[in-house]
Amino acid sequence: MIKKYFFPIIASVLLLGCKSKVTNSALIHKGETERHTHVKADYFDSYVLRSPIYGTETVVTIKGGERKMVTNALPNHRTGAFPRKGNPNTISAQDKAYTFTLNPKYTGKPTWVREPGIALNGVKFEPGTAEVVVCETGENYRVEAFQDKIDLGLDFNHAHVQPTGEYHYHGTPTSVIEEFDAGKDLVHVGFAHDGFPIYYSKSSVYKPSYKLLEGTREGEDCVYTNPKQTIKMDVNDDHDGTFGSDFEYIVGSGDLDECNGITIDGKYMYLVTNEFPYVSRCLMGEVKQEERRGPSRNGNEDRNGGARKNFNELLEMMDTDKDGKLSKTEVKGPLKLQFSKVDTNKDGFLTKEELGNVGQRREQRLLKHN
Repeated sequence: MIKKYFFPIIASVLLLGCKSKVTNSALIHKGETERHTHVKADYFDSYVLRSPIYGTETVVTIKGGERKMVTNALPNHRTGAFPRKGNPNTISAQDKAYTFTLNPKYTGKPTWVREPGIALNGVKFEPGTAEVVVCETGENYRVEAFQDKIDLGLDFNHAHVQPTGEYHYHGTPTSVIEEFDAGKDLVHVGFAHDGFPIYYSKSSVYKPSYKLLEGTREGEDCVYTNPKQTIKMDVNDDHDGTFGSDFEYIVGSGDLDECNGITIDGKYMYLVTNEFPYVSRCLMGEVKQEERRGPSRNGNEDRNGGARKNFNELLEMMDTDKDGKLSKTEVKGPLKLQFSKVDTNKDGFLTKEELGNVGQRREQRLLKHN
């Protein structure tokens, strides 16, 4: 469970209005030991956010029914020290551009995504992880960012750094909340890719509708592997929140919908919460960013609750020599046992097409039995 901590911001952020129109302002008081920034801004309008302390460069413009953000994705606040235990990567500037519609269209049908949205400072939200526990008996379990079994090196902003150098939030962005707090309970912290805003409730009055499953998980001879280590994992215990599949959505059990969204005063929005799912895993509005799509919680699960992997995910997990192919010595679990059948051209490697054929045959069997 995420604890809500707020840490003092020890640096100033300079905010300038775009063009000749002043859309936001900052009063900066400089002292010998600390600097405070008092921000008054409408982040639904155009704005420029720069920090000489942290190197932040984020420019947002409103034009032609769209909100366009160009950013180097460097946070405008203090972070943990990186590299660090559990996260060997160093924060570095990115080259990012995002477009959000000013007229989002609510569909009521969740689209599952890997990256639901972007914070006001240009740093992305990405609640899921790339860490997967694979069992010899066929189960796959996606590890949650907030658990006690694998140290992912998160800092006090519930964030860490990808191998590309991109800093990103897995949960409540504590420094963002403090930096953009305008005094109300709901703090505007970002925009989702469908155009709807993202908020955080300081009172935590709005509750998610996810609950832990009852019973125990299944799976034998399970391991978690990364480039530096392989850890044996025992998954045969209660659903305690270690994995995403430990949770189920129960309509009406909380205030928020399946995508952690809610309509307040006639306006739909997403909330970042201190409880699962922390940040929305899906979007309820029309979204065009197909490359940000993720697996459906309901439509891409095997019979034991583990997500079926696509070829790119299998490469990330098992391609130890990074040659873009999967050999028999690299694959694990049921795939290893079925290797000779899947390797139809008998070249000693598995291809995307060969794995796709396995998926088609599995679906045909399911249709036949149904």
